[in-house]
Amino acid sequence: MTELWYVVGFAFAGVSFVFLTIGASWLISHRTRGDEHKGRPYESGIDTYGDTWGRFGLSFYIYALLFVAFDIEVVFIYLWAMVFRSLTHDQVIAAFVSMLVFVAILLVGLGYAWRKGVLTWR
Repeated sequence: MTELWYVVGFAFAGVSFVFLTIGASWLISHRTRGDEHKGRPYESGIDTYGDTWGRFGLSFYIYALLFVAFDIEVVFIYLWAMVFRSLTHDQVIAAFVSMLVFVAILLVGLGYAWRKGVLTWR
């Protein structure tokens, strides 16, 4: 029965945290209080050129996703390398083969992105 109270407590804490942070951000948020320059995207006093809500090209997002994907893979490889030293002889071979498969899958994905022209900056 006490496990149920832990779940209820954590759920209450999570929901409270969400509403408290939303309320705090609303209280301290930037609201236009009679100054029209405060509502502009840049407060330098210089009018912007063109539309300030312009969209970025899709290539920015693809580069960002590829960076995040390969950045996380580096973390996995680093952790694997830390554990690799403490393995026995039989485990070393299996771990090495599994890492080769992992890197091969990454290289296939990178090759696919390269062939599709994703990595060319336009």
